[in-house]
Amino acid sequence: MAFGTPLALMALLSVIPLIVLYLLRPKPLVVRIPSVMFLMQVEEKKRFFTSITKLIKDPLFLIQLLVLIMLSLAAAAPYIITNEPLSDEHTVLVIDMSASMQTDDRFQKAINNAKDYVSKTNSIVLAHNVPVTLLEGQDATTTQKTLSTLRPGATVADISAAMGTGMRMLSQGGGRLIVISDFTNWEGEDPVSAKNLAESYGLKVEFVPIGNTADNIGIIQGRLETTQSGYTYSCVLKNYGSSDRNVPIEIITTDGESTVKNIDLPIKAKSTQQFILTNMSAGITTIKISRDDSLPVDNTAYVSIPRTSNKRVLFVSDQSLLPSMTSVSLMPGIGTTSATVVPQDLARFSVVVVAKANQSLSSGEISLLSSYINGGGKVIFIASDSLAAQGADLELQKLLPVRTSNIIETQKRGLQMKVNQSTRLTDDLALDDIAVYKYLNATPRLGTTNLVVSDKGTPMLAFTAVGEGTVVYVGFSDQLGEVAWNNFHNLPDFPVFWFKLVGWLSGSGDISEYNLKTGAISTLSKEQQIKTPDGTETTKRVLYSSAGLYEVAGRTIAVNLYNDKESDTTIDASDVMERASSKDEPDVVRAETYESKNYLDTIMIALVLLLVILELYIIKKRGEL
Repeated sequence: MAFGTPLALMALLSVIPLIVLYLLRPKPLVVRIPSVMFLMQVEEKKRFFTSITKLIKDPLFLIQLLVLIMLSLAAAAPYIITNEPLSDEHTVLVIDMSASMQTDDRFQKAINNAKDYVSKTNSIVLAHNVPVTLLEGQDATTTQKTLSTLRPGATVADISAAMGTGMRMLSQGGGRLIVISDFTNWEGEDPVSAKNLAESYGLKVEFVPIGNTADNIGIIQGRLETTQSGYTYSCVLKNYGSSDRNVPIEIITTDGESTVKNIDLPIKAKSTQQFILTNMSAGITTIKISRDDSLPVDNTAYVSIPRTSNKRVLFVSDQSLLPSMTSVSLMPGIGTTSATVVPQDLARFSVVVVAKANQSLSSGEISLLSSYINGGGKVIFIASDSLAAQGADLELQKLLPVRTSNIIETQKRGLQMKVNQSTRLTDDLALDDIAVYKYLNATPRLGTTNLVVSDKGTPMLAFTAVGEGTVVYVGFSDQLGEVAWNNFHNLPDFPVFWFKLVGWLSGSGDISEYNLKTGAISTLSKEQQIKTPDGTETTKRVLYSSAGLYEVAGRTIAVNLYNDKESDTTIDASDVMERASSKDEPDVVRAETYESKNYLDTIMIALVLLLVILELYIIKKRGEL
C-alpha cells in the first residue's frame, strides 16, 4: 500500500494526547510513614502498571485510537496498485448520446461496456446530432474517470459522423473503433456504410449493441401558433404498447403563480392522439404524462411564451426607403424610427441600424455609437460606400467586426455565398438565390464570428462583441434601383432574415425562437454563462442537447425531443447487427496489463463512521449519555 499524500501521516501524532489524557487521573493525598516507606513505593509502582492495564482494556480508548489512526491514514490518500488487462492499440470509443439511449438502463450499460474496451491510449467521441470530441489520446485512468461522469443526451445521433471523427483520429497510427449504441435511429449516413468504409482503410471496427425492446408512451410532436385570441399549442401523443391505455396528463402553467390541471387521455394501442391547449398565457407551461414508462425524456413537453414588451429599432440612413426597415416594421411588438443622423438619446432603442449609403458618419456620431455599444447596445452596420476604407473614419473601423477596404464589382452572376457557421440566423436561408453584383472587400477581425462568407472568403454576415454590446456587419447592401448591390431584398427570405436578426439582438423575436427541438445550435455574441437542464456552463456556442428549460441571454427557451423514431422503444439493433456482421469481425485483444490506482480513503472513512456509532452505543450502555 502506498500513499498519495504521505505528509498527512503526521496526523498520527494525535494519538499521543489521547494516551496522555487517559493516563491522567486525580492523585490521592499520600501520607508517608517512614517505617512503611518501601511498601508505599512498591504500591505506587503497582498502581502505575494497573493504570496501563486498565487503559489497554478500555474499549472507548481502543475505539478512539482506531478513529484517529483511520482518519490520519485516510488523509494520506492510501491506495493499492492492481494490474488490469489492456490492449496496446489506440481505441476510439464512439458513444451514442441520443434520446433513445435513456430507455431503461441502456446508457449505464453502454458506459459499463465502454470501460471494458479501454486501452493504453483512448479517445472518446460523443454522437450527438453533431460529433463532440470529449477526450483524445488519453490514458486508461483518465478515460475510466471521464466515462463515469457522462450523462445521456436527448438528440438524434449522427453515428456515422461521429465514426468519421474517430477515423480521422486513427488515420495516422491506426487502431480500433468501438461504436456503442442501441442502433434504433440516426441522422446522416447508415452506420454500416461508415463501418465498411473504415474497415477498407484497415481500421478495426466493432459495433456493440445495447438494450432490449420496451413499451412507451410519449409526446412525439408539438406546435405553438399565434392566433387572434392568443397562443394555441397542439401536441401529439403516441402509445407504442400493444394494449389500449388511459393516459393521465398534468398541465402546469407558471405565470407568477402555478396552476395545475389534470385530464385523462385515452390512446389506443400503436396509435396517436392529439391534444390542444388554447388561450395560453405568457410564461412556462409544462405538459406531463403522469405515469412512469421506459423512456421518461418524452413524457414532458415545455412551452415558453415570452412576456411582450415594446422594443424600438432606430434606422440611421440617408435613403427614404429601406427594405430592411419595411421588414422590421412588420414585426409584432417592434416599433421603428428613422433618422438621418445619430441622435443623442440612443438608450431608448433596443437596436440601431446604420444604413447610410453615401454620407459618412461624423466623429460625434461615431462617439455616440461607441458609448452606446460599450454600454450594452446592439448596432447593425449595412455595407455601403460610406463604410469603404476611403470613406470610413478610423474610429468607425475599430467598431466594425471586419476591416473594410475597397468596393469590388463582380462579373455575371457574382459571388457565391455559403454558410460558414450554422445558426438559427442562417437556417433555411436560400443563399444560392442571392446574386451579388457589388460588395465591400473585407477581412474579419480577431474574435469575429463569421456566419456567411463568399466563395472567396469575404465575410457577408459577421458579428463580434464590443465592450458589453454587440456589433453586426451585414455585407448585403440595402440600396435599391439601378445602384443595387444585390437582389437579396427581392427574395422572400429577406424579411425572414431581418425578423430573425433584429429579434435575436432585441431579445424578442419569433415565438419559435423560444421553443426549440433538441439538437438545435445557437451562437452568442460573446462567451457567457447559461443555465441548462444539466447545470450551468460558460460558452459562446450553445448546443441544446438535453430536453428542458434553458436560460440563455435573458431568455427562457423550452427544448423538447419531439421525435417519433427516438421515442419508438419497440425497435432493436438486430437489423443493423445482421447487416454489419462479417466473418472477419475484429477480435478484442487484451494481452497486456496496466497499473491502476485503487484508493482506500473512502473505505477508511466508512469504518470511522461505524466506530463512532459503536462508541456512542457503549457510552449509552454505560449510562453516560
